[in-house]
Amino acid sequence: MTESPEKQQAAPGRNRLRRALPFRPPHRPHWWPLPVCIVLGTACGLSYGLLKSPEYAATSYAMAVVEKGADPSAAIGYAQSYGRLATSDATLSYAHGAAGEPVAALRTQVLSETSPDSPMIAVTGTSSDPRRAADIANAVIEAVIINSDHVAEATGVKLIQYTHAMTPDRAVSPSVPVGTAVGACAGGLIGGLVLLVRPRRKGWTVSAQVPGPTSAGEPASSGDRELVR
Repeated sequence: MTESPEKQQAAPGRNRLRRALPFRPPHRPHWWPLPVCIVLGTACGLSYGLLKSPEYAATSYAMAVVEKGADPSAAIGYAQSYGRLATSDATLSYAHGAAGEPVAALRTQVLSETSPDSPMIAVTGTSSDPRRAADIANAVIEAVIINSDHVAEATGVKLIQYTHAMTPDRAVSPSVPVGTAVGACAGGLIGGLVLLVRPRRKGWTVSAQVPGPTSAGEPASSGDRELVR
């Protein structure tokens, strides 16, 4: 597709105007997404650390023990079962009064863990208030123990309180320096990925030493050849 005569006549005028400009804006380097992503990631991490309220966690433990005449290996199996029931709606409905939180909130504030080699149950409560985190953990573990007492005669296994949750003195949420560092690292990673997937510019040139042509009676010489990608 050819340009019109008017555009062809105007092109030399535009070129002369560009050469006459006292200042020509520099070209952006091809690696500019990397520092931009690092700055944005750092800002996001810093904002998250400053705006998010600290979160505390407290853990309470219970142990499954077998009664006389029961199979000792049954304690581990029932500990696994009671650990799954610790986060059920029935247990949370029973514990929400002592925990001081509604059932919907407890679903996101309670975590239960068990071990395949030990009849131990760990219930962790999280909250922005350290004392409330301990109350949540203790209330839920007590609810599990009470529920296990109702069927202890039939199962031959009961739960006992091993340790009470103590009020934590340190937050488990990331601090401002940690959040800022994580944001900067994430931004650098994203910027590096952008550089890897973006297409290369056309017209890049590479200067290399290649052997030049030789004539009869003259030794071979090397010269600069320009390789265009």
